[in-house]
Order: sequence, then C-alpha cells, then structure tokens
Amino acid sequence: MSTFTLNDLARIVATRAHSGDPGSYTAKLMEKGVAKCAQKLGEEAVETAIAAVEGDRDGVASEAADLLYHLCVLLEASNVPLDEVMEKLAGRTGQTGLEEKASRKPD
Repeated sequence: MSTFTLNDLARIVATRAHSGDPGSYTAKLMEKGVAKCAQKLGEEAVETAIAAVEGDRDGVASEAADLLYHLCVLLEASNVPLDEVMEKLAGRTGQTGLEEKASRKPD
C-alpha cells in the first residue's frame, strides 16, 4: 500500500502551480485559468467513467489518478483548499447520503 496521500498531491500541485516553471504542466494549466482546469477535470471524469463501463480495471486506476490530479489543480485554481473539501466530507459522514442530499437547499 502506498503512503502517498491526496494531501501530498495537493501540496505538490500548489507548489508547481505557482512555480512559474515553463516546463511545468501544472503551471501551464494554471496560466490558462479556471475554465481550462475545469475542462480538463471534466475530460478525465468522462475517461474514468468510460474505462469503468468497459471493465478496464487498469484504465480506471490510471484515469482516476489523472482525475484526482486535475481535481487538485482545479481546487488550487479556485482557491479552495483540499482541507475545506475534506471538512465537507467529514460533515456528511454522520448521516446517509440520501439524508444529506435531502438536507441541501434547492438550487
């Protein structure tokens, strides 16, 4: 089992996002703005879903890694710390998903 965590990934993304390194893919994504970061996240989500539907276990793992990376980039671009997301998740664990969803304010 790996000791690498989502927090580790978020820290690496944050460092690279603001590095100004022209060779950094993360820095280049950040320069393109939130919309491009969101587009990339969406693409990876679709690719992950397709791999799952196709029963491609290795593909799911690979695409999910890309998805988590792009999520961290989008969070950084949106100035939303991963800890804030984790707090939201932690707050939802005391009830079922259906109860939590029903408690949300309508759009």
